[in-house]
Amino acid sequence: MGFTPLYNYGRTGFNMKGQSGEAYKQAGVDVDAGNALVEAIKPAAAASKRAGVMSGLGGFGAFFDTKAAGFIDPILVATTDGVGTKLKIAIDTGRHEGIGQDLVAMCVNDLIVQGAEPLFFLDYFATGKLDVAHAATIVNGIAKACQDVGCALIGGETAEMPGMYAKGDYDLAGFAVGAVERGRQITGETIKAGDAVLGISSSGVHSNGYSLVRKIVTDAGADLHAPCPFAPNISLAEALLVPTKLYVKPLLAAIKAGAPIKGLAHITGGGLLENIPRVLPKGLGVRLDARAWPLLPVFQWMAKAGKLTPTDLARTFNCGIGMVVVVPASEAQNTLKTLTNLGETVYAIGSVEAMEGDMRVAIDNAETSWME
Repeated sequence: MGFTPLYNYGRTGFNMKGQSGEAYKQAGVDVDAGNALVEAIKPAAAASKRAGVMSGLGGFGAFFDTKAAGFIDPILVATTDGVGTKLKIAIDTGRHEGIGQDLVAMCVNDLIVQGAEPLFFLDYFATGKLDVAHAATIVNGIAKACQDVGCALIGGETAEMPGMYAKGDYDLAGFAVGAVERGRQITGETIKAGDAVLGISSSGVHSNGYSLVRKIVTDAGADLHAPCPFAPNISLAEALLVPTKLYVKPLLAAIKAGAPIKGLAHITGGGLLENIPRVLPKGLGVRLDARAWPLLPVFQWMAKAGKLTPTDLARTFNCGIGMVVVVPASEAQNTLKTLTNLGETVYAIGSVEAMEGDMRVAIDNAETSWME
């Protein structure tokens, strides 16, 4: 079966043979550049094909067969997200290689917390003037990340909108759909006091809090192109642009191996303090021990350079824990071992307890452990 990427370019439809479309080009939209981008990304998009993708799609929509993907009675789960102002660091430094993974990760990591396997992904890329090389780098990164998590890149929209974006600027949005067999979804509703909280390490800042990151960089007078203060073998830009970690495959493998996971929390905007309660039943909170895992050097540097408090860190950033896993206390060590054997760095970071009020995450020893 063939594969037909559905990339549309600015909703232009078609360009009649023998007509150059110069009027549209003079208005700032280069259809030929859009077509060149489509050709550049076709191999990468095709490489992300998975069971369930249907051929003969045409140019307006994509079909996906969940039965062919192996599901019997699936519940669909959908999510959408972007990369945020991390894009500004990529734009200002010309480093776009990891941005595609950021976009995919922000969406598919939100699917796996429901126990859902990502099925397909669509992206939206908007810019004032299309730079084919930069756009191809980004979309190829999207396709590679989709391939890495077993998710098909089945479509997208590239919009060139002169007057909407400054020169060199662009924005991204991603849309992912996954599926989980009915009755196997992870909701957190069975979590109870005494359950154990595990944390899977992050790769860095991921894709949240970059308005604050950029302010810290500016206020500190730091040079994005200079050697990184906490990792001198790379530039500060490279350190801040480390792609968001993809958690799908190890968590899917653990779930399929029978790990008794009651709840998962992807630590995104709002940090540890605001994301963990999203999966907890009413009246429950978690108590974490900051000594249980290392605060990554990037957060140590930002805390010092930006004069951030532990609360600032925990309410904005992942602080080194990108995914939180809640399991019965009796299964904590087995689950930790399973995830470790799947290649993850995992820590036992706390437990669930009765807790009321707006603040349902308590982090002990942060002042001494994080502010050293």
